Amino acid sequence: MRKPIELRAWLTERVPHLRKHPDKLHVFIDKGSVATKRGAGLGFEYRYTLQIVVTDYADPPDTLTVPLLVWISTHQPDLIDNTDRRDRAIGIDAEIIDHKSADIGITLELSERVLVKPVEGGGYECEHLAEPEMPDLGGPSGWEVYLKGELIYTSGDGAPPAP
Repeated sequence: MRKPIELRAWLTERVPHLRKHPDKLHVFIDKGSVATKRGAGLGFEYRYTLQIVVTDYADPPDTLTVPLLVWISTHQPDLIDNTDRRDRAIGIDAEIIDHKSADIGITLELSERVLVKPVEGGGYECEHLAEPEMPDLGGPSGWEVYLKGELIYTSGDGAPPAP
């Protein structure tokens, strides 16, 4: 399963608290399954609940939520686009530690499609499929995130500003 690793790297690069303290980001899978059906191939889909816990978070929660939503819009767009799922697909919990910090828990319902092909000479090759491309619906194409007046991320080149 690749999405947990990719999301961890994404958040660590784009969230200032996690860039400084990557050990404060905990990611694990809960309630997973493999969905498949009898057919011409052995393709399947991983389906699981991803748990993200960020400890001692003292920045505004928006600085965590916006990069998370950007990642979701590319890697699991049905969480935003599907009207039946979007109201419950992203869960959030928090334990308020003191007047400045909290432990934040986020729950995501994710899936990953895997195409399985036999290879010559025996065995199988697995290809993890990307999410389908979404049509461009117009609207704003670039954005920036500021923390206390300081630019911490811009969507222009995909990289965060230097710390």
